[in-house]
Parts: sequence; C-alpha cells; structure tokens
Amino acid sequence: MTTRISRRRALFGAGAMLSLPFLESWRPAWAEENGGAGAAPLRMAIYTVAGGTVLEAWKPEKKGELGELPSILAPLEPYRDSLTLVSGLSHGGQVQGCAHATCARLHLSCGGDVSVDQAAAQVVGGATVLPSLEIGMTNHQTKFSYREGAPLPFEMNPHVVFERMFKGRPPVVPNWSRRQAQEARQVRETARSDSVEQSILDAVLDQANDLNRRLSRSDQRTLEQYLYSVRSVEAQLGRLEERRRSETRDSAAEGKALVPEFPPESHFRDYTNSWWMWRNPEMHAEYIRIMSDMLVLAFQTDTTRVITAALGEDNAMFDGVVTGGTERQAHALEHNGNAPKNQRPDPVAREGCRQIHAWYTRLFAEMVGKLRQIDEGGTPLLENCLILYTSYMADGGHGIEDYPTLLVGGAQGRLNTGRHLAYPVGTPVANLYVEMLNCLDARVRAFGDSHTAENRSFDGRLPGLQTLG
Repeated sequence: MTTRISRRRALFGAGAMLSLPFLESWRPAWAEENGGAGAAPLRMAIYTVAGGTVLEAWKPEKKGELGELPSILAPLEPYRDSLTLVSGLSHGGQVQGCAHATCARLHLSCGGDVSVDQAAAQVVGGATVLPSLEIGMTNHQTKFSYREGAPLPFEMNPHVVFERMFKGRPPVVPNWSRRQAQEARQVRETARSDSVEQSILDAVLDQANDLNRRLSRSDQRTLEQYLYSVRSVEAQLGRLEERRRSETRDSAAEGKALVPEFPPESHFRDYTNSWWMWRNPEMHAEYIRIMSDMLVLAFQTDTTRVITAALGEDNAMFDGVVTGGTERQAHALEHNGNAPKNQRPDPVAREGCRQIHAWYTRLFAEMVGKLRQIDEGGTPLLENCLILYTSYMADGGHGIEDYPTLLVGGAQGRLNTGRHLAYPVGTPVANLYVEMLNCLDARVRAFGDSHTAENRSFDGRLPGLQTLG
C-alpha cells in the first residue's frame, strides 16, 4: 500500500527549499472573475499577413460604433460584434538597411529583446503542453518572434506542426465543465489541509532565511535563483501531472479524439520549396487554410494558448486574384501602389494590393467562423480568444505609421468590441501590446518602447480599449 504525499512534503523531506509555491497555485480571485477554477482559458493569437494594407479600404472614416466594414474587412461582416478596429498605431524611428527585415524586427518586439507573443507565453505558457507555437511561411524575413534577442523559427510543414502538438498524446477536446468541478474539489481539499502545508512551508522558509543571513551577497543571489528554480520546476510538474489526468478523464468520457483532415505528408513535398507555393494562389490558399486549422485545433485542445502565424508572403504571385493591369507579383504591386511621399501611387497597382488583402481576409474570416462554431461549455471558442489580425508593415512602401490593426474575439468580455478606436497617428504599437498582455492578467506597465518612443502617449496604454480600463 502506498501513501500519497504532496510534492511539497517530498521536496521538504529531501532537504529542498521552496519559496511559497503553494500560495501561487491558489488563484481564488482569478477563479471568481472567470467563473471558477477550470473555466475555459483565454487564448492569444497573432495572425500576420504581408505588405501592410491599403488604408482607405481598411480604415473606417468614422470612429465609434462600427458600421459597414471597409472593403478589405468586408468578409468579416458576420463577426462585426466581435471586432475591435484600432487605428493610428505606429512604430517609431526610421526604416534603415533592409526595410523588410527592419519592419519584421520591429513588428512584435517594438525595439526590445522579447516579442509580445513570447512575453505572453511567459505568463500563460506554463499551463499547456507547448508554451507557444510559431507557424507559417518561413524565409529570411519571417523573424517576428524573439526571446532574449534571438529569433524563434517558424515551422512551415503542417505535419511537423501536428507531430509537435500531439506526439505521445491524443488530440482531445477538454471538457471545461468537468475540469471546473474537479479543480473546485481540489481547491476545497487544499483549503481543509492548508494549515499543515503552510507549517511545512514556514519551516522551509525559516531554514532558507537563517542560511541566507550567513551567506555572501553572491551566494545569496545563487540561493535566490535556486529557490526560484525549484519553485518553477515544482509548479510545472504539478501542471503537467494534472493535465495528463484531465486529458485521460476527458478522453475516457468522450470516447473519441479529434482527427484533422488534411492531405498526407507526401502532398507537402512541394512546400519545401516555397517558390512553388507562392507562385500558385490555389496552393497558397490551401496552405493558409490548413495552417489556420492547426491554429484552431491547438486552441480547441488547449495544446497552447499563444500562437503566432505568418501566413502572407511579399513575393507571392496572385494570378486570378488581381484582375487589373499586367502585374501579379505582390512585391511589385506593393511598391507601385505605395509611392514615396509627394508622388502619386499607381491606382491600378493600389487596387491590386486591395484585392490581395481582401483575399487574405476572406481566408482569415473562414478561420474566425470555425472558432465561433466551436462550443466551450456554452461559450463559443471565439469569445475565449484575443486575435490580432495585422501585417508586419503598415503599407507596401515599408511604412511604419498607422498599421492595420484588428482585434478579433471577445477576449472574455475584456474588450470594447464592435467599435473603431482611433488614436492619434504615431501612438506606439507597444501600447497595444501592453493592453494585450494585461488581458492575459500579466499586469505590466510597459513593453518595448511604450514609455520611451518619441511619440509616447497615454502613459503606455490605450484608453477605451478594455472594458475595465
């Protein structure tokens, strides 16, 4: 017969020292705000296409309540109540060197060493199998996600993405109602025994504090790092253990697992040569749909809560999508349709850019529709999402002012949806990333250049974006 003991007690018996992980595992305030422990979590995705946008076909003339959507966004009309259109956001400084690479570097990092998706992963990534997922088209410019100043690679092959998500585990949809009841029972059981656990932790801390007083400053820092590491490992092990138990219960109860419908791996041999795909709009669209399905599946199965998808390409050809003129390459159309200041852009090329971005939005809208159709205990998955639909450039002329910025999803009631929020052109993009991180309860005051940009404003925030300010 075996006796179950907590990990804290086992670590204490082994002489390890902890810094109150028990207190961090209790989240009563969060639980009350989110309908109880185990409620469906909030997910964040960044869906990036290429070439910026055609501003007059993206940005409504009036601010406030969204009326008829501009032509590029028209495919999202059925989901207007779940949209928050933000205008005026810009990156500071000037584009130098390779303009595309510079825009890509600024895109999610705003001049810092960590991108907003990886900052989000630090907040919510410990609760899932994968802290984050970076998927989509890869080239020398697809460097959007950064951790400690180093770019993270994007995975292009959907079969590799699927293998990474589900190797050794079935793609099971969580039963959030069952998990909520289960976790509530665990909280009650913990509450009945907290005096025992607390006394153990107090004893451990007494030992740590006594030792700390007798150490040099260098050793004190080492001890502090050790305590933090042990606490982090214990917390991560606890989350993984509970996740395995929850997935086993959900799988047994539902009796089935999700099986994605996409072509066999041999179908994607041509995708190893990006040029084949970029030159064929039908293949390009198929690829975007499949990778969008991977995004939906990852969120539906709670495999990760942070995804960055790069699903556009400046070098792509758009025969059959662009109907005017003779040029079909996106990059050429972007430059001709976005002439330098004091020069008149080619209207035919600009219309071609508009058609390309409307095409991207139609594919994006298909994914949004799938997210809305998935039920999570009475709430559509879309309402448990915060999705940024944007581009890594403001326009095809390497512009960095007035980025196309659309937030999609209810973000669990945190956003003022169904509105166009117009901020002064030049307002830092970083302000938006502060708001997005705080929707995930990160409680940050600054990100990137939100407080250091030349046009810094609103104390690094975006007033009116969140329902609670």
